[in-house]
Amino acid sequence: MTTVRTRFAPSPTGYMHIGGMRTALFNWLWARHNNGVFILRVDDTDRERNVEEALGPILQAFKWLGLDWDEGPEVGGPHGPYFQSERDDLYKAGVEKLLAEGKAYHDYDTPEQIKADREEAQKEKKQYINIRRSLELTEETRKQYEDEGRPSVVRFLIPRDQKVEINDEVRGHVEWDAGLISDPVIQRTDGSCLYNFATVVDDASMNITHVIRAEEHLSNTPTQVLLHQALGNTLPTFAHIPFVTAPGTTKKLSKRDLSKYKNNPNFKKMFDRADQVFPLIGLGDSETLNPVMVEYYERIGYLPAAVLNSLSRTGWSLDDKTEILSLDTVVKNFTLDRVVKNPAGLDPDKLFSFQGHWMGELSLDEKIDGCLPYLLKAGILNEAEAVSKRAFVGQVVESLGDRLKLFADILDVAYFFQDEIEYSEKDFKKRVAKEGVPELLTTYRERVAALDEFNAEQLEALLKGLCEEKEVSGGLLIHGLRISTTGSPVGPGLYDCLLLVGKENVLKRIDTAVARANSM
Repeated sequence: MTTVRTRFAPSPTGYMHIGGMRTALFNWLWARHNNGVFILRVDDTDRERNVEEALGPILQAFKWLGLDWDEGPEVGGPHGPYFQSERDDLYKAGVEKLLAEGKAYHDYDTPEQIKADREEAQKEKKQYINIRRSLELTEETRKQYEDEGRPSVVRFLIPRDQKVEINDEVRGHVEWDAGLISDPVIQRTDGSCLYNFATVVDDASMNITHVIRAEEHLSNTPTQVLLHQALGNTLPTFAHIPFVTAPGTTKKLSKRDLSKYKNNPNFKKMFDRADQVFPLIGLGDSETLNPVMVEYYERIGYLPAAVLNSLSRTGWSLDDKTEILSLDTVVKNFTLDRVVKNPAGLDPDKLFSFQGHWMGELSLDEKIDGCLPYLLKAGILNEAEAVSKRAFVGQVVESLGDRLKLFADILDVAYFFQDEIEYSEKDFKKRVAKEGVPELLTTYRERVAALDEFNAEQLEALLKGLCEEKEVSGGLLIHGLRISTTGSPVGPGLYDCLLLVGKENVLKRIDTAVARANSM
């Protein structure tokens, strides 16, 4: 029985696209479902790029999500090297084979000639197909061109008298008329080979059995099939999966459209959260890291389980009802016939729901471990305090309960760890500097100071008693107290907040707030 072998071949761009990671995940899932091999291969044919630096975020994305690779960078394997820039000899040997068998040819057409041909086709409203002038050159003319140093590319000679057919695992039977395909350049004038040819050579030499990729690559398939056939390769099975769309649209999710996404109601919260959190922990803002990148999710505190749950449900489903899926469950049930044909939208709300579920599966210690790095990076705690105040961090985490959706959410309650707090001018005027509130706060502060026991029951009894005595709404004092002691209009329950702030700080903060209100 043939071992299933899949591959993912990212270009080292310096970040891992969330849609690309979904494609990588489907390749990984199919390999793991079949006890096969998953290969990570790097398309680094851009020699100007610093591959090591640009590849780092991509490898980190795989490691963070726990998607291991059996062959590739850092692990090696029997079919290396796994960087396309190091495989030139294989590509050139493939080109020479096609040239020797008359299946490829040197094309001496100048850019000006090709441009004129394209314009003529456009004028006649015809599809452009290259004119094979170089095939009609005499040996004398060919030698003359070479003596003159006239550059030439190598083109693959498309057999235009046939159809190209595949049975795609997702799209079913697909066919193309080879007579409408222009001869592709497979080797540039400088001797380097193009991706469309290199990927065919690589897939064959690495014994790839299944090419699982996004549907925009479907247009590359007929040429690649013909190249496989010309080289005498065993044809892999193709599966073209739907591309990932931006939330609420039918357009492919793209980093080029970031400015639009910031106004997309389905996406805006994620960008706003990045702009709130990342500056605090030294990562710039949503221009630097954004929801198009896998790194965004790691840095803002999503769990791998939630992201994998979301990605696996983007274009694939176990059934119509099951939403929460562990990675083990998906591996066990993953088949290509369950992949849909239509574009699959990234759903931030559903992802956030998955995050809430998987966060709820963590132990208190795991939540503390996830929150501490944010307190450290934001300078709220130092290394020594992260140890000495671990139990207190646990109390804060417990007080947040289901409100702790992302690990970065711990930064929203920084007031529990700080001596001084900041007030929002708007909230302060609305809740504290309101007629009658400073007097209520002063009286409440005096009664709290006189308490022998500082606990939730006593604090609540004092508040209710004072409001009944003054014949005012409890909300008036509750909101005033919350802003005075935390600076935030939202958070854990008021009495949990007061206990975590501590009696001494509660008294100080009320004094500060009342003084400020009276001076306004």
